[in-house]
Amino acid sequence: MSVPYFYEPLVVAGMTQFTMSEASSKHCIQVLRMEVGDQIDLTNGQGGLFHASIQVAHKKNAIVTITEALQNDQPKQKLHLGISLLKNAVRLEWLFEKATEMGVTHITPLICDRTIHERFKTDRMQQIIQSAMIQSQQTWLPILAEPTPYLHFIEHNTASQKLIAHCEPADKVSIKSITPGDNLALLIGPEGDFSPSEIAAAIAKQYTPIDLGPTRLRTETAGIFALSVLKNF
Repeated sequence: MSVPYFYEPLVVAGMTQFTMSEASSKHCIQVLRMEVGDQIDLTNGQGGLFHASIQVAHKKNAIVTITEALQNDQPKQKLHLGISLLKNAVRLEWLFEKATEMGVTHITPLICDRTIHERFKTDRMQQIIQSAMIQSQQTWLPILAEPTPYLHFIEHNTASQKLIAHCEPADKVSIKSITPGDNLALLIGPEGDFSPSEIAAAIAKQYTPIDLGPTRLRTETAGIFALSVLKNF
């Protein structure tokens, strides 16, 4: 049976004791009702996994003894999702949560020609990603960028394999025939799709247009479907 799992970015190798953050302490002691001697796991989101036992069960500053420290390698596949901001923040939160659970390594919200969105709440989105990492018991936290203009993203992204999904009638490669590499960037557009000029700009930067199938998908559905096909295990 797995033990409770907490994100603590300040825990590092070499520590024998660690004082948990107030938020983690409250969840551990007050919500989960854990006691002295109970076992938990911590991760710093940078590959570190720390097995620990509770030494002081305090709801604001619980102290744990670290019994074992492990360092996991970075994911072999770098999977960078560049996806348009959405007007509906709840749908975007759902997308970020599921993409994190699936093992995406980078997320860049894009501002495209047809993007319609409200203010991007970075702190809220970081919390969504952190919670999803904990829930899926991963040790590497995806890197979340600030909202980025589309043309700036395609100009500076250096992935060795670059894909753009769009709905315009054109020559496209079926996603089913793609062999995903270890350094891959995927572009997903807004509800109104990428503009023709954005598609042309991506192709000029060696992005391969891909087809996600016969039905027109919502932005968040397209992102999750494509990640499920392109993620290497």
